[in-house]
Amino acid sequence: MAELRHSSSLVTRSSSSPLRTGDDDSSRDRDRPIWWVPFLGGDDLRASPQKSKVSIFLILFLAAVASLISVYGLVNHLNAPYLCKKDGIVLNCPHVKESASRWENPLPATTSWKPCAERRIGGGVSDVLPENETNGYVFIHAEGGLNQQRIAICNAVAVAKIMNATLILPVLKQDQIWKDQTKFEDIFDVDHFIDYLKDDVRIVKDIPDWFTDKTELFSSIRRTVKNIPKYAAAQFYIDNVLPRIKEKKIMALKPFVDRLGYDNVPQEINRLRCRVNYHALKFLPEIEQMADSIASRMRNRTGTPNPYMALHLRFEKGMVGLSFCDFVGTREEKARMAEYRQKEWPRRFKNGSHLWQLALQKRKEGRCPLEPGEVAVILRAMGYPKETQIYVASGQVYGGQNRMAPLRNMFPNLVTKEDLAGKEELASFRKHVTSLAALDFLVCLKSDVFVMTHGGNFAKLIIGARRYMGHRQKSIKPDKGLMSKSFGDPYMGWATFVEDVVVTHQTRTGLPEETFPNYDLWENPLTPCMCKA
Repeated sequence: MAELRHSSSLVTRSSSSPLRTGDDDSSRDRDRPIWWVPFLGGDDLRASPQKSKVSIFLILFLAAVASLISVYGLVNHLNAPYLCKKDGIVLNCPHVKESASRWENPLPATTSWKPCAERRIGGGVSDVLPENETNGYVFIHAEGGLNQQRIAICNAVAVAKIMNATLILPVLKQDQIWKDQTKFEDIFDVDHFIDYLKDDVRIVKDIPDWFTDKTELFSSIRRTVKNIPKYAAAQFYIDNVLPRIKEKKIMALKPFVDRLGYDNVPQEINRLRCRVNYHALKFLPEIEQMADSIASRMRNRTGTPNPYMALHLRFEKGMVGLSFCDFVGTREEKARMAEYRQKEWPRRFKNGSHLWQLALQKRKEGRCPLEPGEVAVILRAMGYPKETQIYVASGQVYGGQNRMAPLRNMFPNLVTKEDLAGKEELASFRKHVTSLAALDFLVCLKSDVFVMTHGGNFAKLIIGARRYMGHRQKSIKPDKGLMSKSFGDPYMGWATFVEDVVVTHQTRTGLPEETFPNYDLWENPLTPCMCKA
């Protein structure tokens, strides 16, 4: 597939671009190169050697002056209050000026809400029945990676509450991608989990002894509820699952990925899910301690305390392939990616003829992962300097060092947990992939600024948790759709691009945001789990 237009424009970002045609004069002047001189034409220079010398001198002089003006203007632009419009009238927005701090959200915008998921209706008095008096036992496999498993566990507790059932400690199922054999107790503090939720749901560590054939629970269709739709309502469980639990006493729910909705369940159930996510599910002490150590080293890399940014870079081969987007690369690289996609996703690939148009559409809609080079340009436009300390949470980046080069050149202080901790320190965590993922999760959670580059459970859980902690920490969610238009415009000058980036992302930094129908509870816990301060 041919390269998308956006891919060639990254190189042109570092300087102003050729003249725009068909625009008004002010638009053309704004995006012209700083070295452009209107009264000097190429033909005139060739016609007169003497004039050529004078012209060259004028060009050099004016270029030097324009450069100083451009730099001065850019600095003032980033520090000045932005203008906004209301009813067609241009207004000064002083509240936006406070967001000039690159490392935290403005205080006035973050004090109106406080976490309150711990608050239980009824004053916290337990209404949980003894184990032998509940309606039966519910059992689930938590599938996928660490963060998908985390969501499944929260949902399992909520479903058990809805049906007044006893929850058997979820099993973390081995995933064909992660290929990990981690048990619940290998990653989470089981005793804290059970004790914290004792007033909400009855939870037991294992299948009861009277149920002798435990393998039946994993394999028998007679013990499995399989027809649960995605984002099911609470009433669905009461009408369709609870009767089978009462009949069989123990039932497994499979599959259980995203099998509970958000706005079709009682608010107290959503609050319970937040209680599980933010309070009951704690990583083991050794994981917490190692993450604290890595975060501390990150803050003191320069010898003096400094803030740091955490970047969740989703550009692994599997992610690039699954996205079916087009990226910068040689013909050979694109051919290999096409073969990979055809092998892994033959039904979606078909004969490949439709993929070019699909790739264009997905990029316009902002559904493509950001490349490392694109991330670098966006961060620089936001005002983050070359010296910024950046912690990178990522798998193996597709394209290796060549793909990372633009990001590393613009931000050389890129480090991973492997750079901050010795092999011996990480040895015990390498036994389980999810333990390493937990370290990345916590170090990102503790960062001053978190930047996501593509969707997924990791990023939305981080953003949701930082919002729940008070919205003070910046969590940047790039507008990939708008950025794709900017990257694809070869005529856009740097100053215009900076303005687009800064203005667009003023409200995309993890500030309080009202929920809406079918909202994602994990990314925005505002309404059910936070209260007006």
